[in-house]
Amino acid sequence: MLKVTAFLLGTVFVAPILLAGNMNAPVSSASDRRQVIENLLDGRFRWMISPPLVYPAQRPPEVVYSVKDPTIVHCQGRWHLFCTIRGQKRSHQIEYICFEDWKNANAAKRYVLTLSEGYFCAPQVFYFTPHKKWYLICQVSDESRKPSLQPAYSTTSDIAEPNSWSKPVLLFSKQPDNVNAWIDFWVICDAARAHLFFTSLDGQMWRSETKLTDFPGGWSQPTVVLRGDIFEASHTYYLRGFDKFLTVVEAQADGRRYYKAYLAETLDGQWIPLAATKDKQFAGPANTTDTGVHWTDSFSHGELIRDGFDQTLTVDPNNIRFLFQGVSDQDMAGKKYGEIPWRLGMLTAVQ
Repeated sequence: MLKVTAFLLGTVFVAPILLAGNMNAPVSSASDRRQVIENLLDGRFRWMISPPLVYPAQRPPEVVYSVKDPTIVHCQGRWHLFCTIRGQKRSHQIEYICFEDWKNANAAKRYVLTLSEGYFCAPQVFYFTPHKKWYLICQVSDESRKPSLQPAYSTTSDIAEPNSWSKPVLLFSKQPDNVNAWIDFWVICDAARAHLFFTSLDGQMWRSETKLTDFPGGWSQPTVVLRGDIFEASHTYYLRGFDKFLTVVEAQADGRRYYKAYLAETLDGQWIPLAATKDKQFAGPANTTDTGVHWTDSFSHGELIRDGFDQTLTVDPNNIRFLFQGVSDQDMAGKKYGEIPWRLGMLTAVQ
């Protein structure tokens, strides 16, 4: 069993060098760090794009089209990556990959979680300290409900054992009567409550909450907390040292995917646009630069690299990295959505 202890990433400024072993860069000057923070608060982001780090792994006779929807934590010197894979026979499954060094990520052994024989995808992983358990939030299909797509959770005491996850249990005992569509479920906790965010594919982001003592049950009726030109995959984090929360959420323009960002003082507060237009993006074609061969024009369903692995989802603003799914216009052209060959890469913020 993997013993759980806190592993905090160092406070570093990220230089535009992405191919070094563990993708950590040397500590910079105080002025560099101040500039990064000023850029963040102004909503000015620039990124370097790594080469693809994780490709779809084929499982003959199954044809696997894509690897996508990553969620990742770093614990005890190893990365623990969970992602959706889409294949020819089974459309949605969650795959687990564990590795020490990003340069070896694609060669690491892959495990498909045995959570269900049916549909399950879009994972989020974190360690819930009050229960001393790992939680995997995911999306499953329950044909007895409308909509059939539902938020669910699975648990384990050992994140490194892929066969140890429990069978999924639905988060809601019954379908909220004010929600007709929901997707991409995301949990983050403050000192008193757990908050569930999701989108409904119609320009709305929703929030529900429960007391920490009632988690993973006891959810309130969801309410709309953000309206705008947004699509899916909203992910929310606590910014260490700022006492603010950052939401990044996927949007669409010109047939491509990109990310917007919003800030709030509290998880139940108002979300203020930070980098939330096509011309002022959090991450997308407008503010990214290749470090090698050009391989992506879309920046979709990503996870910020966290400073820790617990339910607070804390991010170090001096060390912002974004693991995302990408694809080029050329590779996407003419394909059905389920056959788009998404791969995973890393965006690293630069001054």
